[in-house]
Amino acid sequence: VQLQASGGGLVQAGGSLRLSCAASGRTFSSMGWFRQAPGKERELVASIGRSEGSAYYGDSVKGRFTISRDNAKNTVYLQMNSLKPEDTTVYYCAAKGHVFGTYDYWGQGTLVTVSS
Repeated sequence: VQLQASGGGLVQAGGSLRLSCAASGRTFSSMGWFRQAPGKERELVASIGRSEGSAYYGDSVKGRFTISRDNAKNTVYLQMNSLKPEDTTVYYCAAKGHVFGTYDYWGQGTLVTVSS
């Protein structure tokens, strides 16, 4: 089982980036994106079940980020708009095997840097 994250980079404040996480080896009930800035707790940025209507967003990204999922490609995306310098950190994709389980599967991080 592997989660391959991509799409990070450097962008100016107000800009946009799109992260992708391609899963292989199995399908998952829920997939999400986490981030952890230095000195802060890990934060669940957004998550999504098998349907688009099951999306969740952290308060800090509501209205700016959109999570989506292509079940045929076993891939989850995070469209990040109106980026702020405080969004700068490493983003990790993760997945749950079961709806009521924990995020047991993790991809490598992808760095997002937002310049002011």
